[in-house]
Amino acid sequence: MEYRIEHDSLGEVKVPADKYWAAQTERSHENFQIGIGIETMPREITHAFGILKKAAALANNELKPEKMTSEKLEVISKACDEVISGSLNDHFPLVVWQTGSGTQSNMNANEVIANRANELAGKKLCHPNDDINMSQSSNDTFPTAMHISAVTTLEDKLIPAVTGLIEVFKKLEAENEGIVKSGRTHLQDAVPISFSQEISGWRSSLERDVELIKLSVAPLKELALGGTAVGTGLNAPKGFDTKVAEKVSELTGKDFKTAGNKFHALTSKDEIVFAHGAIKALACDMMKIANDVRWLASGPRVGLGEITIPANEPGSSIMPGKVNPTQCEAVTMVAVQVMGNDVAVGMAASQGNFELNVFMPVAAYNFLQSSRLLAEAIVSFTERCAVGIKADKEKMHNNLHNSLMLVTALNPYIGYENAAKTSHLAFEENISLKEACVKLGFMTPEEFDNVFHPEQMI
Repeated sequence: MEYRIEHDSLGEVKVPADKYWAAQTERSHENFQIGIGIETMPREITHAFGILKKAAALANNELKPEKMTSEKLEVISKACDEVISGSLNDHFPLVVWQTGSGTQSNMNANEVIANRANELAGKKLCHPNDDINMSQSSNDTFPTAMHISAVTTLEDKLIPAVTGLIEVFKKLEAENEGIVKSGRTHLQDAVPISFSQEISGWRSSLERDVELIKLSVAPLKELALGGTAVGTGLNAPKGFDTKVAEKVSELTGKDFKTAGNKFHALTSKDEIVFAHGAIKALACDMMKIANDVRWLASGPRVGLGEITIPANEPGSSIMPGKVNPTQCEAVTMVAVQVMGNDVAVGMAASQGNFELNVFMPVAAYNFLQSSRLLAEAIVSFTERCAVGIKADKEKMHNNLHNSLMLVTALNPYIGYENAAKTSHLAFEENISLKEACVKLGFMTPEEFDNVFHPEQMI
């Protein structure tokens, strides 16, 4: 491998000749051999850095054009566009496990953008610190990147994924209107419910989750950029914070604004905790829905078997013909990961001292993993399972009429205790509720038939 010599305040460093990063990135690359190739800083963060660095250059050009000249702005903007597009991803090698402020990732962005901008200019025009990091600090850029990436992932990936599943459930509700089945509570037989009502519970849960996620997005749209090192805005021109937030909004099409209190923006990660809580709520509902689906599809002969789901692949290496609810299992495993991530995000947000949280990379990593995994799992579940859910009407009918909890319909006529006696006798002697009720002398056959209508109990 060929190298070139770069330098920083600590001296000279050998850097791979084909990479745009420079001395500080290389030092981090060498000093943090933790999770290499596995836990690289999320690409959502890299993308967000491209956006915020371009926004900063645009704002600086308007506020201090003598330093951020139009010539510099042009090549910096082009380099940032390449970062945003992902074409320079190979030049962002750093792992999550670095400094807790994300300083090395900020410098990685500064160095890559500066070197690429200089290449575009055909001369050494831009400096990583003086130009790309102008009016900024790692301490306000990394939390800004966290918020930009969080908002983008939630609005552009997770919410659309959930919305797609909601639409499928709406369609299933309409298709299964009028099908009555046995309800279940505590994994025991309960009074009747329509299948469309059961599906509506799934759908409504997801709709509420979307509402909660949208509520959590609003605080994330406040940006720390402009607070610089400790929240005072040192070395940033007056109005930079407001101007750069406007530029980020223009570049993303989302309504970002500057944080009202930069001391809070640098030290507290409460917005990330709150938003991840909404993600966890969605994970909890997806766990419940996936479990409902695989319980209802259990069998095919000795389970509940009230629905069928698509057979996507063989389910066993030893049992021929076995098919498993694999999409449901994938969703439940992702839900478990999200719940674990929630602990990590909360712990990370509680750490750091005085003017800076220093657990930001791990908080960002877990937050974005949760958003990404859950969105992709929901899309997969929707396309490979939910759309193919079919009711087994005969099995639902048989289970309904075999349920002893239909005796609840008799409460108004023979009382709770007599209804309980009827149910117990029917179970003990393996006879119908009608036979038990008549045998106990609580009703005549005709009286029973007049009041016992399971399909009307919903």
